[in-house]
Amino acid sequence: MADEKVPIRYSTLTGAQIQVGAAFTSLFGRDPDFYARVPGRVNLIGEHIDYCGYGVCPMALNQHIFIAAFVTDSDRTLELRNFDAKYEKYRCDLNDIEITVEGKAPHWYQYFLCGVKGVLEALPMENVKGLRVMVSGNVPQGAGLSSSSALVSAAALTAAYAFGMPLHKEKLAQLCANSERYIGTQGGGMDQAIAFLATDGCAKLIEFDPLKATDVRLPKGAVFVIAHSMTNLNKAATGDFNCRVVECRLAAQIMAKRRGLDWAQLKRLGELQKALQLDLQEMIALVETVLDKESYTKVDVLSELDTAAEQLEVTSLTPNTKHIDCFKLKQRALHVFNEALRVRKFYETCQKGSGDDDSLATLGTLMSESHDSLRDLYECSHPQLDRIVTLSKGLTLGTRLTGAGWGGCTVSLVAPDNVHRYVEFLKENFYAPLGVKSDFEDIVFPTFPEWGAQILLC
Repeated sequence: MADEKVPIRYSTLTGAQIQVGAAFTSLFGRDPDFYARVPGRVNLIGEHIDYCGYGVCPMALNQHIFIAAFVTDSDRTLELRNFDAKYEKYRCDLNDIEITVEGKAPHWYQYFLCGVKGVLEALPMENVKGLRVMVSGNVPQGAGLSSSSALVSAAALTAAYAFGMPLHKEKLAQLCANSERYIGTQGGGMDQAIAFLATDGCAKLIEFDPLKATDVRLPKGAVFVIAHSMTNLNKAATGDFNCRVVECRLAAQIMAKRRGLDWAQLKRLGELQKALQLDLQEMIALVETVLDKESYTKVDVLSELDTAAEQLEVTSLTPNTKHIDCFKLKQRALHVFNEALRVRKFYETCQKGSGDDDSLATLGTLMSESHDSLRDLYECSHPQLDRIVTLSKGLTLGTRLTGAGWGGCTVSLVAPDNVHRYVEFLKENFYAPLGVKSDFEDIVFPTFPEWGAQILLC
């Protein structure tokens, strides 16, 4: 897989893509050299465990980030425009990219800069030329469908192709996972991996250390419906997401210390499991035994690790979690290990190749159990997500939040002959009371697995 490259295809633009190309030509006075397309994604199961080192099961969406670009030898300037005029213009010297986010929502162009910066750090400066870029996309923002990661990945792909960098899928996925941290998000790599490694018609089992993507053939009769809760979260604008990353890290470190390991060298629960050579059920039992407090204060953590506050900031915390004084370590670790088990069962059920009622019911049950854990143990749901889950009982085989949570979308497993009824039911019983009466195609829709990132030539 390491040698597999992003496809470069000749393609005729359609619909909105034609409009983007025309707008680009009107603005810059010439046609684009190429286009880049990177999909959003929906995670079917395996939430908040990629950054702990465990496998997840996402699939790429039809919704995507679409970029038009041309390369110029006249300068080393990035001229960046958004097809949607409500977003500000941006221009910078590619010799000196700075990304500064200080506890507030990043500007849209800063996500683009993350991807470009990651590529520039991997290339000799003599390869760099000027770029003129127009960005568009229809991935719902803040919805847990990876709009921000898709933008980072599309930016990196654009820069990599423009500057002659080899388009190895795996390397680009890892580069993008690392470079998104310039914006302050401590993600685990799932979004970037599926963006580059997705194949048409398949979900993927994405595993880490080393990165590995395995096709997941969904059972016949499995249709997934996305529903937006009409609430949004910007992960980079709040400490909630990074707090969960840190809680999992602290849980791993305290358990490592109790078992005589070098805790400061361990960052993830998956690393701890490998070091202890235990299975997931044994890790669950270990959590119950070692993490005996319902919550840990920072003083508790310092005592458990026998370390100083200054050292803890270096080994365990992030800039936007240094102020936190209460950590729910047991609950977070229990979610991670049980969710990892659910991913394994989900994958094994799909691999049986059966589309019978029993296999679909098993997948639905696993999804429902995942949501319960995310709501109760990980505490990253939202009342409107929970309301969709409640309304969905009896109409779906299983429903769960997807993405980071605290808003965004649910994903439901629905029998094919029940899709229309379910969508109409949500329109009437969830969206109408919120005053939503139109544009439903962007907030509640069935979806199917699509291709990953592509370079398009015309």
